Amino acid sequence: MKRNRLFALIFMTLTWCGAFALTDTYPKNPNIDALNYRFEIKLSDTSDEIVCKETVDIRYLAAGETRLRLDLVNVSEKLGNKGMEVTGVWSHGTPLQYTHENDVLLIQLPEPSTKDQRTSYTIHYKGVPASGLKIADNKYGDRTFFSDNWPDKGRHWLATIDHPYDKATCEFVVTAPSHYQVVSNGVKIEERDMANGHRLTHWRQSVPIASWLYVLGVARFAVQYVDTFDGKSIETWVYPQDRDAGFYDFAIPTKSALEFYSDRIGPFSYEKLANIQSNSVSGGMEAASAILYSENSVVGDRNERWRNVVIHEIAHQWFGNAVTEYDWDDVWLSEGFATYFTLLFIEHQYGRDAFLSGLEKSKKTVDVFYEKHPDYRIVHDNLSDMSQVTTIQTYQKGSWILHMLRGVVGTEVFWKGIRSYYAKYKDLNATTEDFRREMEEASGMDLEAFFNQWLYKPGTLQLEGTWQFDAKNKAVKVRLDQVQKDGSLFKMPLEIGIYGTSDKQQVIKTISVDKQSDTFTFPIDFTPEKVVLDPNYWVLMEADFSKK
Repeated sequence: MKRNRLFALIFMTLTWCGAFALTDTYPKNPNIDALNYRFEIKLSDTSDEIVCKETVDIRYLAAGETRLRLDLVNVSEKLGNKGMEVTGVWSHGTPLQYTHENDVLLIQLPEPSTKDQRTSYTIHYKGVPASGLKIADNKYGDRTFFSDNWPDKGRHWLATIDHPYDKATCEFVVTAPSHYQVVSNGVKIEERDMANGHRLTHWRQSVPIASWLYVLGVARFAVQYVDTFDGKSIETWVYPQDRDAGFYDFAIPTKSALEFYSDRIGPFSYEKLANIQSNSVSGGMEAASAILYSENSVVGDRNERWRNVVIHEIAHQWFGNAVTEYDWDDVWLSEGFATYFTLLFIEHQYGRDAFLSGLEKSKKTVDVFYEKHPDYRIVHDNLSDMSQVTTIQTYQKGSWILHMLRGVVGTEVFWKGIRSYYAKYKDLNATTEDFRREMEEASGMDLEAFFNQWLYKPGTLQLEGTWQFDAKNKAVKVRLDQVQKDGSLFKMPLEIGIYGTSDKQQVIKTISVDKQSDTFTFPIDFTPEKVVLDPNYWVLMEADFSKK
């Protein structure tokens, strides 16, 4: 379209400083790659203690490694004597030396690793989780066990490399009293009753995912096999008391969302999609292939709020789950993406007005947050406090940044870049700079300025301006001033809509807002009734604009 070509020409002229090199503070070891975790867990109704035999398969990508580091929370008084106690570590039957201190399990290797060496380790541990696995009665008074690993609480009950940079497949082999059903990632490959009134259930996830996406739900469930998508099961798991309401609520829009994202972005990675009612989350938790929702989400009326949560969590299956941020500093690649792709599905399924309404609500949230936190930027700087991984700004401003990027490069190019990004990093990790490179390749544009001003710096664009019509020279004059209080200067393409009294008397011009103050003149062959900044709603900004 003409507008998109103009946006492209303008934005290619912009320059800015280089991107920041950021990384969170987790002690990564790129020489060690966890390939698969197998958790054999025993649960009981007489105690909250879990007993786990874990087998982890490791590949060493370099020679010379002398120890394996895993995250696992110790028993401690500050946690009310909850936590995990390791009782032994073995490799192929040989006991190994280890230390378990300060929530870190360090396994000493019998000899330094060789390049491409693969070794499995078996760890026995037990304890009462202080977090990560919620063992409690649900709202009906029934005992349940539900995971809640986000962002780094999985280490309270699972010994893992508990960070998104390392992705691995997983298996949960759960032995629990037989009145429970068990749901987890992937596909169920075995279920059998045992002689002692217990049941063993084995789930296996064959696609590598980050540890926070591992999920376990153990409860009395009503289960519905709703449909299939691409030969994969779509399922609903809810409390039996909420069977009718839950089956009704979760029947839609799961399949439509799966179809939309698969068609527009790329193939769905996982073996199933289960929507699960739980008491461990307050909204939704996008665990790969098995999404957890608040137990209060089931109301039986398919209301818009929970419908949108379902769409958001399904969008995460592509962004956050399949393509995962390499650092917590880049968490917008998960939350900003899921938020915007929720709106894109809403635009597709429910219409343009619903999409614009969502953008407007999002903008109000961004503005309120900015007033209280003017220095906040979307890409963090060496994040170490996990309570600060996300804010509402990560979701809403992150979403708006994608929307503005779509406006800059054009819708067709935007989708081209998204598909390329997904294809390249599917089931892997990516950074903001990886995403930028894919969008630059798709558009042929230098997007460094755009990414730096919106992601690596705080603030929003604030304009004051006027317009007037010069009847003698038949021209509209527009004056615009950037009035950000922090002294920053934005560089953005901006549409200006000029409207007369009839449908034929309307013109959209595109300018570059790149100075503190600027004046623009547009020849026009009719008398304008109004002039509107950003008539198609592409730019996140505040504007005080009126006729002079």
